[in-house]
This record gives sequence, C-alpha cells and structure tokens, in this order.
Amino acid sequence: MSQHHAIGTATYRGRSFACVIQDDRVWDIASLPGLAGFGNTLAIFEAWDEVDGTLSAIMAAPPTAGAIDLADVRLEAPLRPRQIFCSGANYRRHVAELSAKQPDPAAEGLTSEERLARALSMMDERARTGTPYAFVKLPSAVTGPYDRIILPKGAAEPDWELELGVVIGRPARNVPRTEALSVVAGYVVTNDITVRDRVYRPDLKAIGTDWLSSKCAETFLPTGPWIVPARFVPDPQALRITLTLNGQVMQDDSTADMIFDVARQIEYVSSRVRLLPGDILCTGSPAGNGTHHQRFLQPGDVVEGTITGLGTQTLTCVAESG
Repeated sequence: MSQHHAIGTATYRGRSFACVIQDDRVWDIASLPGLAGFGNTLAIFEAWDEVDGTLSAIMAAPPTAGAIDLADVRLEAPLRPRQIFCSGANYRRHVAELSAKQPDPAAEGLTSEERLARALSMMDERARTGTPYAFVKLPSAVTGPYDRIILPKGAAEPDWELELGVVIGRPARNVPRTEALSVVAGYVVTNDITVRDRVYRPDLKAIGTDWLSSKCAETFLPTGPWIVPARFVPDPQALRITLTLNGQVMQDDSTADMIFDVARQIEYVSSRVRLLPGDILCTGSPAGNGTHHQRFLQPGDVVEGTITGLGTQTLTCVAESG
C-alpha cells in the first residue's frame, strides 16, 4: 500500500471497528486524535471532508501506539451503505462483442470482424449521445472480501461481474459531470454477483429484468478489502480490473474502456435521485463473465478479484444450506 492509507472495517479479538490501514498495519480510527466517536465507516463518510483532512495529517507520520499487524485482524466489508447503484452494459468492447453476436438484418453478409467493428462504432455513438443504464441493489447483499459467496438453491447460472466501486462522500443531486468527481470519497473493489437464469421472468417477459431475484441474494456484493481515498487515485479511468477463477484469468481489462466514465455516471444517477454519503456506485463490468466462458460458479470455486491499487478480494463459493 506504500505510504497511501485506506479505510476499512476490521475485527480484532472479537471487536469490530472502523480502521485505517497503512503499510500492513491497522489503527482503530476512533482511537486517533480528533476522531473519537467514528466507530463505523458510514459515520466517517458522512463527515468525509473533515475526516479526510484529519486522517491524512495523522497518517503522514503514523503513531506507533495502537498499531496492529494487518495479519492479526480480519477485514470485513469496509462499508455498509444505505444505497447501492449499479451500471449495466457499460464496457465498450464487452457490449460490442455481445451485440455483434445478436441477429441483425442490417449486418447480414458482414464478416465477424466487420460485425464487431460496426458494433464498436455503435458503442462510440452511444457514448456520445446516450445515457447510462443504472439500477439498484440491496445493501443486504454486501459481504466481506474474504467471505463465502452463497450460491442460492436452484440457481443454475451464478456469474461474476468484477467492478470498480465508487464511494460517495457528499450529498449530491443534479451534479454536472465537470464537478462529479468532487463528491467521490474513495474507490473499492466490488463484485456484482448475478444469477443469469433469473434475470428474466419467463412468465412476465414484457416487464423485463428481475434484479431482485438475480442480483440481491445475501453475499452477492463482495466488497473490499478496503476503500482507497480518492486523493490516492488520480485517474479512475486508468485502472486494471482482473478476475481469476481457480487461478485462471477470466476478466482482464481497463476502466478506460467504460462507455460512460465515472463522472458521467454520477451526473446521471444524481439527476434521478439524491446520492448520500457512503453510497456505493458499481460502475459496470468488462468482458469475461461466466456467460462468455460458458462456465458458471460452483461450490468450491475460488474467485479472486483485483483492481490496480485497490487490493484483492478472495472468496470461496458454497452451496446454500437448509
């Protein structure tokens, strides 16, 4: 982590607390000067402008007293947000590859390369003239970075979607794109687990997607290991996203390939609802989901997700019991 610090939630000797992590050491934030009372990370992000400055000053010369070895704590989900927003179909090449495979009379007679080029051109046009697609996910889906992913009974196609998560640090409504990054407190690794065979209801096709059934089960949003303050992420559009399944690379792409960048997504979501401190915005997932590989999650699978500078989460899949 170098000299940069991060925010998280740790359990140590049976006690859970909001913590700051730096150089493989952990401090209880509430024990630091001027930060008493900040026992959970939601409270920290509700007062982010104050806490960020105070914490940065302290961690420039971190105290030796109260430091705990990172290896001696268990990192939990770093934040329990009130609202979670997710962006769908937001990576240019991913969506273009899917579109190029769909039946399209206008593309009849084109080679596969020509169909892909046509689809990429359509994605570029969408970026110029379109709007993001966003939906909500239940906060109860959040789980920690080293926990288990519980695969629901009857779910045939549980899938992964590693994503850059954006943590909001100020109330935000109708924020213009040019100012959108000013409301960001930090960034975090998230995985928007999705049961593909439950996305559409066969009995209600006209209604569309069923996000409750497909995306909101418990443990369906692994989050963490920690939240890196925005001051340490100079460009959220220059991060590598990599997911492995049992050691095999399945996703490996850059946030530069987003159709709508982080600022545009904040602009859009804040035009529809009020963003609150501590909210998480999941910004879409690149190519390489299980649907692409025709390999879905199974009990015993180990899923590892890494984003440049934000750490790595490692989770084991288990079948739902009972």
